[in-house]
Amino acid sequence: MKLTDDFEEKGNGLPVTYMAVGAALFIFTLIGIVLYLNRDRLSGGRAAASQTGAQAESVRTEDVRTQNDRTEDAGAEEASGGALAGPPEQTAADGAVSGSRRTAADLDFWDMYPVEETETAVETAAPETEEVDPARDGKHTLILQPDGREEWVPLNPYLKTNEYDYSGLVYNGGIMKYYENSEQKSFFGVDVSSHNQYIDYIKLKKAGVDYVMIRLGARGYGSGQLIVDDSFQENMKGALDAGLDVGVYFFSQAITEAEAIEEAEMVIAALEEYEITYPVGFDMEYVGNDSARVEVLTRDELTQMAVTFLNTVQKAGYKTVLYGTKEWLIQKLDLTRLTTYDVWLAQEKDVPDYPYQFTMWQYSTQGRIDGIAGNVDLNVSFVDYAEK
Repeated sequence: MKLTDDFEEKGNGLPVTYMAVGAALFIFTLIGIVLYLNRDRLSGGRAAASQTGAQAESVRTEDVRTQNDRTEDAGAEEASGGALAGPPEQTAADGAVSGSRRTAADLDFWDMYPVEETETAVETAAPETEEVDPARDGKHTLILQPDGREEWVPLNPYLKTNEYDYSGLVYNGGIMKYYENSEQKSFFGVDVSSHNQYIDYIKLKKAGVDYVMIRLGARGYGSGQLIVDDSFQENMKGALDAGLDVGVYFFSQAITEAEAIEEAEMVIAALEEYEITYPVGFDMEYVGNDSARVEVLTRDELTQMAVTFLNTVQKAGYKTVLYGTKEWLIQKLDLTRLTTYDVWLAQEKDVPDYPYQFTMWQYSTQGRIDGIAGNVDLNVSFVDYAEK
């Protein structure tokens, strides 16, 4: 036998078994490499799908593919010489992305629409307010309307209230007196006109009268004509001769400022020959059972008539006083524009309930006094105008 020939025969071709084993190893190695690379690409595809919000259904399909399927796909691609396939195309789905560890509570978009916490409304009953009696609250005063109705109206906080202590009022024999600390602080008077006819002023003085308010004149409430009281001069002479203090008043029906000035100038002219110690009174009012020309005026216009008259008289050097009932003063005039003038209150009551400041009070129109036949208006002054 030839050793060299045997060796050469073996070296010319490997046994079939060894060749089959080698080929198998080579194929398995190649498959492993492909599977390894394909796994990385699939992992990257899933991550991208999670970040971009790819739909869940195709991802779930990719997840359930078996390793063998991947191997077959890879082998097919290798055999065909094509490029490695990417992740399978995903289809739209509304669910969460498969493979994500974030739950619905972890997603940012839930914070975009915060749920407002609403408190359950609890109905609470409104506190019951105790009804206040205007007669007792100290903030109202009673007004008697022309038709007889009573009405409580609020007090004006911008007006000063009077501080009289009415326990000091003493009414004796028709004469009203006012005392403070047992000392008399008042002055008794009457107001008169031609309606009172003949007056004995000596008897008036003896009866205790301190002063007289005499009507100087008037304007007709229908005609608008100016007239001097028929008894003006007689009353002025009689009162002054008896040594009484004297003041005058004028019944106004002025509906324009020019008329109010005309009335005031008439008063000033008539007083030139007399010396008076008490004020000039402005008396404007409606007329009972008839219509008065001033009824067409507004509250502001009525107030302006009073201001014009009183201011004109005051500039001439005379003291002034505004006459009126409680209702007229409060309802017909703007008293905040008249605070510089004294008030002569007309109210037939035992005790006046006019809340604001006043200096004279006509407390009766049915008075009786020696020296005058019939009824006469009785007054009390809380100010000694003769010394003012």
